[in-house]
Amino acid sequence: MSFKKKDNQHYYNPMRRAILNHQMIEPGDKVAVGMSGGKDSTSLFYLLDQIRCQGRLGFDFELIPICLDMGFEGCDISPLKEFVAKLGYQLEIVPTNIAKVVFDIRQERSPCSLCAKLRRGILYNRAKELGCQKVALGHHLDDAIETYFMNFLFHGRLNSFEPKSYLTKTGVTLIRPLIYIEEKQIIRFVKREELPVIFNPCPVDKQTKREEMKQLVTTLAEDYHDIREKFIMGMEQGTEQDFWTKSMDESLLS
Repeated sequence: MSFKKKDNQHYYNPMRRAILNHQMIEPGDKVAVGMSGGKDSTSLFYLLDQIRCQGRLGFDFELIPICLDMGFEGCDISPLKEFVAKLGYQLEIVPTNIAKVVFDIRQERSPCSLCAKLRRGILYNRAKELGCQKVALGHHLDDAIETYFMNFLFHGRLNSFEPKSYLTKTGVTLIRPLIYIEEKQIIRFVKREELPVIFNPCPVDKQTKREEMKQLVTTLAEDYHDIREKFIMGMEQGTEQDFWTKSMDESLLS
């Protein structure tokens, strides 16, 4: 694997802006990065590494890549291990039985909520064990918009998840540095940089309410081309308003 050192200002600048606007990362922070093997978390880790190496925040911080082994058969995470090794890191792999609990033991009809809750709990606890103050997740701008509509349509709330939130139960802070970057930009970035994307063996992948919201946002954007820019404006103005949900239902991330 060889990374293409091209100009990535369209990615560095909005990520740096998000980090500084919301004080996501501070000098000396040890940041765990949750890596699923998907395009979002892989891009997140690569961009955070480059921002750190190039000193774009004006201070140093540490990155710890963490991957949960969900227990699905046929899931090969070796490309992810090679990817982080190429950047000079060692992937922290946490074995779990989440797939068995969700699909075999509990046989959940709507498995995404329980799966998300289990994943987050294990990830946050492992991050704390490793001495991390922050946990970075790969949620991007489209995720935030989709969550806004999911909250509205299914729960009657006009808010989305926070760019940064302190988790009182675990004592770590959750951050989302990709919050100003569109999904289509990430898709182009992964293709251009030839970043590894691992096949998701989950039996309900692409069959969730999240996919319905994704289509809704795509349809709206055809008529309202600046919907994403307007949403960023809402985020910028929403820090002192009731824009962010304080206790988000984990199922909304599914």
